[in-house]
Amino acid sequence: MTETVITLPIAGMHCAACAARLEKVLGKLDGVSASVSFASEQAQIHYQPGRSSLQQVQDAIVKAGFSVPQQQLQLDISGMTCAACAVRLEKVLNKLPGVNAQVNFATSAAQLQFAAGILPIADALHAVRKAGFSATLHEDAGSEDLQQLHARQYRRELGWFGLALLLTLPFLLEMLAMLFGWHQLMLPRSLQLALATPVQFIIGWRFYRGAWHALRSGGANMDVLVALGTSMAWLLSTVVTLSGWQQQHVYFEASAAVITLVLLGKLLEARARGKTSGAIASLIRLAPRHARIERDGQLQDIAVEQLQVGDVVVVRHGESLPVDGVVVEGQAAIDESMLTGESLPISKTIGDKVYAATRNQQGMLKVRAGSVGSQTQLAEIIRLVGLAQGSKAPIQRLADQIAGVFVPVVATIALLTLLFNGWWLGDWSQALIRAVAVLVIACPCALGLATPTAIMMGVGKGAGRGVLFRNAAALETAGRINTLVVDKTGTLTEGRPVVTAIWAADGDENRVLQLAASVESGSEHPLAHAILQQAAERGLALLPLQAFQAEVGQGVTASIDAYGSLRVGRPDWASNAALPAGWPLPGQSMIALADDTRLLGLLAIADTLRPGAVSAVKTLQQMGVQVIMLTGDNPSTAAAIASEAGITDYRAGLRPQDKAEAVVQLQAAGRKVAMLGDGVNDAPALAAADVSFAMGAGSDVAIETADITLMQGDILHVADAIRLSRATLGKIRQNLFFAFIYNVLGIPLAALGMLNPVLAGAAMAMSSVSVVSNSLLLRRWK
Repeated sequence: MTETVITLPIAGMHCAACAARLEKVLGKLDGVSASVSFASEQAQIHYQPGRSSLQQVQDAIVKAGFSVPQQQLQLDISGMTCAACAVRLEKVLNKLPGVNAQVNFATSAAQLQFAAGILPIADALHAVRKAGFSATLHEDAGSEDLQQLHARQYRRELGWFGLALLLTLPFLLEMLAMLFGWHQLMLPRSLQLALATPVQFIIGWRFYRGAWHALRSGGANMDVLVALGTSMAWLLSTVVTLSGWQQQHVYFEASAAVITLVLLGKLLEARARGKTSGAIASLIRLAPRHARIERDGQLQDIAVEQLQVGDVVVVRHGESLPVDGVVVEGQAAIDESMLTGESLPISKTIGDKVYAATRNQQGMLKVRAGSVGSQTQLAEIIRLVGLAQGSKAPIQRLADQIAGVFVPVVATIALLTLLFNGWWLGDWSQALIRAVAVLVIACPCALGLATPTAIMMGVGKGAGRGVLFRNAAALETAGRINTLVVDKTGTLTEGRPVVTAIWAADGDENRVLQLAASVESGSEHPLAHAILQQAAERGLALLPLQAFQAEVGQGVTASIDAYGSLRVGRPDWASNAALPAGWPLPGQSMIALADDTRLLGLLAIADTLRPGAVSAVKTLQQMGVQVIMLTGDNPSTAAAIASEAGITDYRAGLRPQDKAEAVVQLQAAGRKVAMLGDGVNDAPALAAADVSFAMGAGSDVAIETADITLMQGDILHVADAIRLSRATLGKIRQNLFFAFIYNVLGIPLAALGMLNPVLAGAAMAMSSVSVVSNSLLLRRWK
């Protein structure tokens, strides 16, 4: 048996023992031997595909506690004519070792995920070409060029359709004349042959080429149906014409008109599909092409591609920012609606962060560039929106499975139609034309467009409203949730708590505050910021720390000279001592300061609800979504915030793992659970939920980790995401209905001779157009 050798990158090894252990784990797989290098972080693996698969190897690596870094590759595909093409190409790409591929017919794109370095790009492109299509490497920077490419493709389709229409027009005039009884205007059959042949074999050559590639690779697509149906009509008519059988009918008008109508459908489809990708195009148009920078005291206008990190950019009134950066001079009102969905301008001054493509509505700024080009927040959003639009929703699996078997089934029905009608009518020319009608009406194009076009519109609409869906599955799942679990601090509340009271065991409040602030200086927790802020306001200097250590959900420990080891955190964790009379204060968080033996002090910290929290909770409850608050805070504080927000179900004093466990318990009870948090402390619960929301506010971490990011950081946008998801799911169901109804009604009518091939071709074209047009209605969603 042939042995395959492959080199995989390995992440997570900390020493040579890790490498040895991984070698041992891989060696236990059947037919596998491995040499793992800790230095190069690679594993050279010998395996026999018939005994173990590459996927089993990767699973064993993950199970051993390591990971295989993944690489993504996006290809722009041309030559696909229907959903069956996408299904077939996806099968071809998934046969490449270690590749997980998704092919989207609507976006004409393929996304490949594989272990980094194992698949040369040339191999992927070769596999696509071998399947009968062509591919180019997708580049984010070229997204605008992609729009131009779509425009060129549309113009080319328009040219071919115009030529086909010109040659088919005499047939249409003849049919119109016959309708009015003017039979003397019938075209000579030799002229019909001359007109129909170029349409069949020059303009329609694409269908033969597509059918050949599909059949050669063991699949079938709409090209097979079109080529087979029109060829049968043209061949029968040609034999009759050349044989001089005047008593027999000819069907040149059917073959020519069907091809022309299919091209019309493709033309309309291409135009509508271009509109569904408008979200990315509109985002790209927000970025300015030129920037004004200050170098050596002089102002220069340069192309944004020439900007470098550290450049100082001057942004005047009415201009868009070309970079992400920090304001170093000036004050202005910035419109960040493209990033957050917030329509009101935000005031920016020295030290504030600003983002590329946001617009300066009033004032002037000098900004020091922190990120430029493909590293900006805008570029990241464009990349994520593109990936989400190209991903597949779970609901699309059914359509893909049907599309994969649809063409062979239809070909069988057409053959049975030919045989049965030929036997029943005794007129094989009529039987043949009915079989042609069955082949033409049954195109699966609409089936392939039903889900992805709606997903593209939904994801794009969400991006425009500050709701960033990470993938199509998140968009689909959000509409089905009935329980929303929310974190308190930074989610329901502002996340900017303030110190309201201090108790000191020795009466020296400033000393307690100074020690607590010093210990918390290494923490990123919102409560730590409140203590540090209070210390700064009182002018207290921080003391040097040693041996700082944080315990998630409890507090922090550090040593300070002359005071020894100190704990700052939850009172029950920091000290066993009883709290003084009157403490804890109702509705406020308690932070204790203690050494190894004594409780030194207490700090009361309060946070306030976000302005829209109450109305958001009420809206979600009216939508049938139960809102539950989980917090690590004390019960009295949790009760006060929950009551103020209108939440009746809350759980307090939870550690991060307790929140995740609560989510799992709700799921076990049959609830479809979403989690809304800040993306860091709530990571276990976010991972456990069916769909996770992160309060983004421009946070890189949130965008990278959550299924859905609320760019503005407004809980009310959760309701928007759910409503948009439900609207998109509704469109998908409507589209699938439209896609199926044409075939369910059309195939029997065609088989019974109640639908001629020309009308079948028109109906087929309309099915695709109606599906895409229905998806475009999502643009009106508010």
